[in-house]
Amino acid sequence: MFKEAVIDGLWKQNPGTIQLLGLCPTLAITTNVINGLSLGLATMFVMIIANSSISPIRRFVPDEVRVPIFILVIAALVTVVDLSIHAFAEPLYKALGIFIPLIVTNCIVLARVESFASKNSTLPSFYDGLFMGLGLCFVLIILGGMREFLGQGTLFSGFDLVFGQALSGISINFFDEYSGFLLAILPPGAFLGLALLIALVNWVDQKE
Repeated sequence: MFKEAVIDGLWKQNPGTIQLLGLCPTLAITTNVINGLSLGLATMFVMIIANSSISPIRRFVPDEVRVPIFILVIAALVTVVDLSIHAFAEPLYKALGIFIPLIVTNCIVLARVESFASKNSTLPSFYDGLFMGLGLCFVLIILGGMREFLGQGTLFSGFDLVFGQALSGISINFFDEYSGFLLAILPPGAFLGLALLIALVNWVDQKE
């Protein structure tokens, strides 16, 4: 079960490149690595706790109110994440904006709770939330890195927003004078970047 969860979450059923769930935050927020990393970790945390919370009570939830209860649990977890980021990383909170609360309606979280956690025991549900969230996080980081490099000529800029001034020097500037490739940081650039990732995954699958 563990190995299957790893392979499915990171590759075979990756939410970002295979299932294509939650495209709104995937395309909108991945203008740099730190945004993608932060939203990916927040979503992964919600998925892990939501799956682990729903699975033990799945037999006690009536079918008629199943989805509202799932959404209520997810909303409570997202509120904790939202308030925590606001309290400890306000610049990042401003950068991510409305996309933190929108995790509540993210179809990735609800889909995994509905299709997996509500039908399986706690440990497999925990693994599912962890590796599906991790798979999405990797996609957000890679897409954010592609867009940041092409759009701004940098990588890892803004890490101090999350990790403090100690990591402010981690940013890499590849060009002394670079006006930026505007398309990369606009929504069309997100579509093109994700399309390239999907094409790469399909190409690798065909080679196997």
